[in-house]
Amino acid sequence: MTKDYSLGTVQVALSPNERFEEYLQSRGMRNTEQRRILVQHVFSNHDHFDADTLIEQLPKKGDEGYVSRPTVYRTLNEFVDAGLLRKFELAGRAVYEHDYGYPEHDHLYCTHCQQLIEFQSDELMNFRELVARDHQFRVTGHRLIISGICRNCNRPQQRTKRKQDLI
Repeated sequence: MTKDYSLGTVQVALSPNERFEEYLQSRGMRNTEQRRILVQHVFSNHDHFDADTLIEQLPKKGDEGYVSRPTVYRTLNEFVDAGLLRKFELAGRAVYEHDYGYPEHDHLYCTHCQQLIEFQSDELMNFRELVARDHQFRVTGHRLIISGICRNCNRPQQRTKRKQDLI
């Protein structure tokens, strides 16, 4: 029987848009149309992404809803500061994932296809607490990324049959 490593849910009082609006107000910043477009786009689905991937998905220059590259980078940093996104380095690039409203979790990373698989493990959390207690350490969070090869990439290559092999 396979264990369930899926993520649970975390109740939040504010939507990501409301949370970001609150963050901007606390710093005396305006919630521009470009920022609203980015909040809407980034939180419309739960994917790991980098800035270039996000920019490719947004409307192009001259189209309605266009957001410039510098605005994307600046706003992603604001999302991280506001606690909406987490940023981490993976294979030499900055990768973002949702943080607000998602439980603490870890990742399996396929070095071949670059897929990230999220999982949550009670055993890992218990071990983390045990080690912290032994060292009189107060844990505020952790990040674990296990690198390897996923099931699909680990399958033996199917050799295509040539006509002469079929005889």
